[in-house]
Amino acid sequence: MKKLITPIAITAADSNSRTITGRIVTFEETGNASIGKVQFAKNSIAATPVLLNLEHDRTRRIGKTLSIESTDKGIDATFKIAETTAGNDALVEAAEGLRDGFSVEVYFDEYETLKDGTVRILKGEMTGVALTSEPAIRSARVAEVAATEGEAEISDSTIEPEAQPTEGEDEVEDTVKDASTAETVEAAQSVTANVNAAVGGWTTKPRLEFTAAKYLENTIRASLGDENARQYVAAADDTTDNAGLVPTRQLTEVINGLANTTRSAVDAISRGVLPDAGMSFEIPKITTMPTVAETAEAGTPSETDQASSFLSVSVKKYAGQQTFSVELLDRTSPLFFNELLTNMSAAYAKATDLAVYTALASGATADSTTLTTYPTASELLGFVSRGAASVYSNTQGFARNILANTSQWANLMTLNDSGRPIYMAAQPSNAGGSVRPDSIRGNVAGLDLYVTANVPSANDTDKDDSMLIINPTAYTWYESPTYRLRADVIASGQVSVSVYGYGAIATKIGAGAFGINKT
Repeated sequence: MKKLITPIAITAADSNSRTITGRIVTFEETGNASIGKVQFAKNSIAATPVLLNLEHDRTRRIGKTLSIESTDKGIDATFKIAETTAGNDALVEAAEGLRDGFSVEVYFDEYETLKDGTVRILKGEMTGVALTSEPAIRSARVAEVAATEGEAEISDSTIEPEAQPTEGEDEVEDTVKDASTAETVEAAQSVTANVNAAVGGWTTKPRLEFTAAKYLENTIRASLGDENARQYVAAADDTTDNAGLVPTRQLTEVINGLANTTRSAVDAISRGVLPDAGMSFEIPKITTMPTVAETAEAGTPSETDQASSFLSVSVKKYAGQQTFSVELLDRTSPLFFNELLTNMSAAYAKATDLAVYTALASGATADSTTLTTYPTASELLGFVSRGAASVYSNTQGFARNILANTSQWANLMTLNDSGRPIYMAAQPSNAGGSVRPDSIRGNVAGLDLYVTANVPSANDTDKDDSMLIINPTAYTWYESPTYRLRADVIASGQVSVSVYGYGAIATKIGAGAFGINKT
């Protein structure tokens, strides 16, 4: 059984009754979680009373379920907040938009993976809900927050010591499964996603508000003898370079110019589904054709027996792993896990695409005409015509695609007739094809163009096989239907995350590719 932590939203809170209400599970809506996209199927989670804690720390209980109801759209719950310092802070933080997301904790063992990689939970058990500060799913919002009547407003200029939680915070402890049970389950998965919540009405403010305006106000009050204001100024001045007054924000966007999930070499050939078992498989292949010949009247017909053999294809495993501390797992933003899995998927795409390109290049027929520079317009047409003829002659099938590295792609865009671009013409109807600087797909001399950056060093720039003409039916890439993710807690207190899959490239007809030959 796997553990899932995914937040939905606070939608209401009542000042008089010290309650917070929100949608804690939204059905059939996709949100970004630590392993990518996650979605709950309708009625996949039962409405079960649970405890409310802070940031999934079960030692910091702040409330319990007052009511919980399942609807067609999801699960709505109302939580009674304890009259403790932690409970007061939670209400303030929710109202001020500082900690305004709900995050559900779910154990699940029935799920499916959709085509786009979304993990769709089919059946799970909710074991807890947390009040969090990191949003992810936008369907739930805070609508109202309130405290008990007569509760004293916390002064802006007062600094109160942190109080310890009261026994009331743990009064329903036995109604929730201990989260430690998740660590005994092999391949436990933790998915984290938090939800934005809209701020509702609330009358109090945080105990110490570091802003330039408040700092100026309290500086003036301190000069007039206000001891509380003096303490405020002292606390603000203790920060390095007044960090509380000039905060440094970190955006949620991530810059990554190192990888993407494009697989042009894979796209340039045919695709197949990998058999469900075995590290190799066989494909029947005709090796001798029966013959038909002109036969004289009453003569003996031509007779040649058809023969066949089996082409053996090896299945390869493509895997990557990242190991990190449990502290990073417990205390970091979900953004780390989103980027980690996105980048591991990109690395998987690059490795498999490179494997296909290598197979195509190694089995390609070399052009008998060698070129010392990047092809000119006339040289390119000669290469295409020779390649088309070679592929058809050897495979009895047509060349339909041309696969080029980025250097050859750049050269294609420069080809011109008296200064007029051949493949980048403004009027495509009059052009010899279509090549664009903002697209790795196009058309060159009647062949569909695929551009790839995933090439071995032996085929980069303008070297041999830096451009290939391909009959896509001569090669097939077989792949397992989904990626697999496994997160294990190991004895050293670290977590290993592995992304892996299986693939096989079948060279059905070796002469199905024709490569450029550079001297």
